[in-house]
Amino acid sequence: MFEEFVQPGATWSHVLKRGTSLRITDTEGGANVCAMFHNWENPTERYNMPDTLKAQHIAHITRGHVLYSDMGRILCSVIADTAGWHDPLSGCSNAALVAQRYGTARYQEHRNEYYKNAYDGFAIELAKYGLSVRDLTATVDFFSKVVVDGSGKMSFVTGHSKPGMHVELRAEMNVLVILNTCQHPLDPNPKYEPKPVRLSVQKVVAPSPDDPCRLSRPENGRGFVLTERYFM
Repeated sequence: MFEEFVQPGATWSHVLKRGTSLRITDTEGGANVCAMFHNWENPTERYNMPDTLKAQHIAHITRGHVLYSDMGRILCSVIADTAGWHDPLSGCSNAALVAQRYGTARYQEHRNEYYKNAYDGFAIELAKYGLSVRDLTATVDFFSKVVVDGSGKMSFVTGHSKPGMHVELRAEMNVLVILNTCQHPLDPNPKYEPKPVRLSVQKVVAPSPDDPCRLSRPENGRGFVLTERYFM
């Protein structure tokens, strides 16, 4: 239906309609795409990270998994993935973290090369839809891998995503999707080097009774039923 690029450190949003999908491609390798999801018809219903992980017995996102809302419905399903691991645990960067790690580069002196952060990018994008920082939710960091050891220490895996890797999200509801391409908050790279991504939106068929996302967990089957009843 359409395709576009999201520049490094930029924020993008779109109401992804039920029956369409969004493919995100890491064009250069090393990208991080921090993503937020709301029900477009009722934005108080939004992505719920604890339910998404508990219901599917997972600690990362990949093909066959779904993103649950806080109403037990399914916002999006992951129908394709060549990266194999996306981080749902770490959240997004903010101004203090960026200044501490990379220094300061302000718009007044650096224009479009100034240092951005995901929190402020999300706040600005939410305002376009009548929402505010009170509507900031948990996020998914696509293309980033974070592992947790036995003591609970979280470690960022450098070089996880390679050029051309992609993930594709099928909208099961009409979903307000907000993306930001700032670096991951745990990325140890001492340089401010966010990466661009390519987006592609296309029409897809509705999930069948034997859809892998529906069958991957018994809980997902119930989630699909709740979602389908919502549109009856």
